[in-house]
Amino acid sequence: MAETSIGTLAKPIPETPTDRDYQAQGDRPLIAALADPLALFNDWLADAKAAEISDANAMALATVDTDGFPDVRIVLLKDFSAAGFTFYTNHDSAKGRQLDGQGKAAVNFHWKSLARQVRIRGTVRRGDPADADAYFATRARDSQIGAWASHQSRALPDREALLARHTLLTDLYREEDTIPRPPHWGGYILEPVQIEFWQDQAYRLHDRVTYTRAPETGWAHERLNP
Repeated sequence: MAETSIGTLAKPIPETPTDRDYQAQGDRPLIAALADPLALFNDWLADAKAAEISDANAMALATVDTDGFPDVRIVLLKDFSAAGFTFYTNHDSAKGRQLDGQGKAAVNFHWKSLARQVRIRGTVRRGDPADADAYFATRARDSQIGAWASHQSRALPDREALLARHTLLTDLYREEDTIPRPPHWGGYILEPVQIEFWQDQAYRLHDRVTYTRAPETGWAHERLNP
């Protein structure tokens, strides 16, 4: 079989919008720059929950390893407050090691149906184990067992090995009413120093509002060029 050059492939990349496309799209309302970015985030997340097909709380989490190489993956936001944005994972995973090692991260929410993004950067710390216990108790039983079965980010010889561990642990806990949280699994809290809200606008003249937090004065915001 002749080798196919990438140059000969029909690449499924969407075409650039035409003038007519932009006119049909129209201008969206500008971002309402509230004094508190968390209040604005709460409003946007509520809109996303109503509009998105699934996982409106999904966010891309960016971290950096010891060599300075970035990593990014999707995780789920589980709580947010003035203290920060909380998510859960395996502490021994690649992201867990990078979060513990660097202490900084960024996340991005992209709600395609609303043509909105929120980018957040800040410092990271482990959450309270008691909060992790409480959240772990709400997970489906098989998901709880999965947290024990998966040696996350480590090499897996085959799928059967993972399923075998899951079966073994299912049998081990079969008579137990509750499954304890693994000691290597818990929460992280991203404490934001910067939050940016992005709203798509026609002709790439997007609307951007960035909030920056200063220890003494709190949140200040400004609009940015697209």
